[in-house]
Amino acid sequence: MASTKAIAETPELSFLPSSHPYFEKHNELESVNAEDSIPTIDFSLLTMGSPDQRSKVIHDLGKFCQEWGFFLVINHGVPEGLAKGVFDAADEFFNLKDEEKKEFETKLPLAPISCGNSFHNADKKNIFLWRDYLKVISHPDFHFPKKPLGFSELAFEYCKRSREVAMELMKGVMESLGIEETEMKKSLNLESGLQMFAVNLYPPCPDPEAAMGLPPHTDHGLLTLLMQNGVEGLQIQHNGKWVIINEIPNSFIVNVGDQLEIFSNGKYKSVMHRAIVNDKIKRLSIAMPHGPSLDTIVAPSFNLLERTSQQSAYIPMNYKEYIEQMIIQAMKGKPILEQVRIQ
Repeated sequence: MASTKAIAETPELSFLPSSHPYFEKHNELESVNAEDSIPTIDFSLLTMGSPDQRSKVIHDLGKFCQEWGFFLVINHGVPEGLAKGVFDAADEFFNLKDEEKKEFETKLPLAPISCGNSFHNADKKNIFLWRDYLKVISHPDFHFPKKPLGFSELAFEYCKRSREVAMELMKGVMESLGIEETEMKKSLNLESGLQMFAVNLYPPCPDPEAAMGLPPHTDHGLLTLLMQNGVEGLQIQHNGKWVIINEIPNSFIVNVGDQLEIFSNGKYKSVMHRAIVNDKIKRLSIAMPHGPSLDTIVAPSFNLLERTSQQSAYIPMNYKEYIEQMIIQAMKGKPILEQVRIQ
């Protein structure tokens, strides 16, 4: 199958190929609530603020994880120039000839490096999504393509700086739950925790109302940090509506993943989100899921259950197995998160 980019660049393309329609009818797009906007965390107040300022940020982190499952992070310290360099290099990667990327084509969910396009199993029909991607495992071991020149070095620094932000946010989130940093690190094996670097390219689409970039899904990890190239397209479910994310330049969009919902025993929510496409300009996003180590068996925090006198609401599961099952079950239309919830 040709890359989505190659299809999009077909001369005089004016219709969606038969392999790509996601919606049977254009009006199947649900209404979007544009009035709501996701809340914002000032990272500098978490790391360098006064005790009162930090206390408020901790409180807000808990509130936003519980009520939204998403929030923006500003003043995070990752240089804007570094982020721009990574986006530019990612664009160059997708400009490589398909033959040069062919060695990384695989459907294994935990391959060190993978790229290609993807499909969604809808009503037992394989519908290709309007998206090309590059995914790499960047921690605990860093993997990366050698082309284009300089991309690997830029991405390594970006991954390192982003992980530092994610770990500080995780400490704040755990503090909001009353969980000590030592328990967090021991229970989740964060020193060898998984970090993935996933770049998504959504080219201009001739019929954006009929196509989909990424269908509704949740993320498998603890926290995901995402940046965009200034083009909107990410929507989240909130109060029964789809809400478009209006980002602040050089901010991270952060969301709760499935493992954090499980570890918090359901207090913090892993929220459905999707990527829509447009017919005017390409969109690039870099999503970085951060999770426990792959061999960790994730279950609700023992100390949290003991302190709150709650029963466990989730079945413990190995994180690597969770990721593998997530792909398999999604193809069957059965989200794995629903299957590990104790009814």
